[in-house]
Amino acid sequence: MTLKNDNQPWYKERWPWFLMAGPGIVIVAGFITLWLAVVSNDGLVTDDYYKQGLSVNQSLQRDQKAGSLGLHGDVMRSGLNLRLLLNAESDAAFPSEITLKLAHPTRAGQDQLVRMTLEGQGFYSGKLATEVSGRWLVSIEDPAAQWRLQGEWQADSVEPLRLTARSGK
Repeated sequence: MTLKNDNQPWYKERWPWFLMAGPGIVIVAGFITLWLAVVSNDGLVTDDYYKQGLSVNQSLQRDQKAGSLGLHGDVMRSGLNLRLLLNAESDAAFPSEITLKLAHPTRAGQDQLVRMTLEGQGFYSGKLATEVSGRWLVSIEDPAAQWRLQGEWQADSVEPLRLTARSGK
């Protein structure tokens, strides 16, 4: 019986590297996960949830006011430019400026406020700060916060978004 005696250093053998590969991959994956957690802002939890809960009744009153005025609007997009056609069934006076809020459902860091200025006969125009895609929650309201229109928007769609007053139930 003869014994094979290889006098190779350990780092030239394949089994130590094979056994160290698993823990090495886990360490790299841990650093990638840590980097993703630090860089991304999930924005799911708000600090003032109690105050937001108390303001629900005020929000419902704004929706009801928009419904009583018969307000509805169509939002159209071309690149970063937004246009809004606002109509009312009553003889409501349109404000010279309207705030359009784009809220991402899960990432508050991507939310945008767009100042829409009146061009005449219910047409408003404004410009997005950055490009948007995917699903967004859209609301427009007057500067005095008397009424509000809301809707869900698929930003990649070519169809205009119809905003209507929600019924307060």
